Amino acid sequence: MPSALSDTALIFGRYARQTLRSKTQMFFGVLMPLLYLLFFGPLLTGMPLASEGSSWQILVPGLLLQLALFGASFCGFAIILEKQYGVVSRMRATPVSRLALLLGRVLRDAALLTLQSVLLVLAALVMGLRAPLGGVLIGFAFVAATAVALSSLSYALAMKVATPQEFGPVVNAATMPTMLLSGLMLPMALAPGWLDALSHAMPLRYLVDGVRAAYVGDYTGAPVLYGALVAAGLALLAGAVCARAFRKAAA
Repeated sequence: MPSALSDTALIFGRYARQTLRSKTQMFFGVLMPLLYLLFFGPLLTGMPLASEGSSWQILVPGLLLQLALFGASFCGFAIILEKQYGVVSRMRATPVSRLALLLGRVLRDAALLTLQSVLLVLAALVMGLRAPLGGVLIGFAFVAATAVALSSLSYALAMKVATPQEFGPVVNAATMPTMLLSGLMLPMALAPGWLDALSHAMPLRYLVDGVRAAYVGDYTGAPVLYGALVAAGLALLAGAVCARAFRKAAA
């Protein structure tokens, strides 16, 4: 266990340093949610989007999880390039724990997306968001859990395909319906009954509802509880799937 932890810290540090050197990656990762915030948010001001909470308390939680959805889902591109350049093969030849090769990457992704979430919330506060500190912190925790789950699945897919051309269409085909059916932009309660019912098949829907409830101060209600359970279950399941993919690739 101590060896696995030190190996994970080593891998995390390697990829964290790479990320810190790439200011472009850090900036453009948060650019799209910021543009939604700046150009879409004012359109919703004063609209009756929910029974409680302002339009910003509806929009910002969705943008946080949109950031996690797209930021984490495309993480696998990096490992495809590393496979092509032989980086993954050289890492396998080292005594580093195979689990650490996964955890180091995933933790870096979660840390990066959480940092970008902080920047997004700070911008939203300037534009008019008012939310309790506890709700904001719960939102960051949900972003981190979502990042762990989706980046793990992204890496598992990347270990299965050989080129970015195979990876991209699969990720797009999964992320777009997820975004539309999870109510990231607007609450699914505004949708027709059949679409609202269909959206309950999307795990991300429960996380969105949980963060929105936390942003209006409801920390102990069913939405936050269901969201936390789904987030934890999804992260554990995705981590197991990705660990299996790494072990098979190393065999």
